[in-house]
Amino acid sequence: MFSNKLNVDLLIVNPMSGRPLKVSDDDVFAAAQRAMSRRGPHELTLADIAKEAGVTAGRLVQRYGSKRGLFVTMSERFAGSAALIFEGLRAAHRSPLATVRAYAACMADLAPDPEALLRNLSYLQLDLADDVLRGHLVENARATRREIESLLKAAVAAGELVREADVRTLARTVETVVGGSLMSWATYREGAAATWMTREVDAVLAPWLTGRTRGAKKPGPIRR
Repeated sequence: MFSNKLNVDLLIVNPMSGRPLKVSDDDVFAAAQRAMSRRGPHELTLADIAKEAGVTAGRLVQRYGSKRGLFVTMSERFAGSAALIFEGLRAAHRSPLATVRAYAACMADLAPDPEALLRNLSYLQLDLADDVLRGHLVENARATRREIESLLKAAVAAGELVREADVRTLARTVETVVGGSLMSWATYREGAAATWMTREVDAVLAPWLTGRTRGAKKPGPIRR
């Protein structure tokens, strides 16, 4: 989720040796994500995150100012993360279209179960209501759309999609379907979210597949 713009260390003391240890921003952010996976935005406190990170709440206040300050720093990291995420997806999958499907499956990680999705949607609501957080969200969304468009162009060049495909429009449609199918899964809750979402992406891409791609064997499970 996060890029590497910041990596300021927080000092804590090892209770066994009495010597100081360093806890980086990345450590704090990972701890925050673990805490956020268990608590919604109105339940979560800096003390919860501090306990998870192994630091005092005062240290977090000193570094980030407040819970919102921590969220702003985290969202700034998230804003620049799209390129790194898609780089990893490309490395794990052989074809551009398989990478697009893998992206949809990655988004399904927001919904390992209905309760987790509800918590994640609460954090999304928080982002949308805050101008600074929303700005970082928009930056990431635009970068993600560019990555999808790049993959679709590569799919045309590789003969997976027909040359007549309007990849810019199709990228917007894929982006919309990924988000929309997550919401429809939340309503129907049939099967795994990843299966539901990749099926919908496949349906959007189907009219633009080449004859060779249409005849290919159905893709297996997505590696995330």
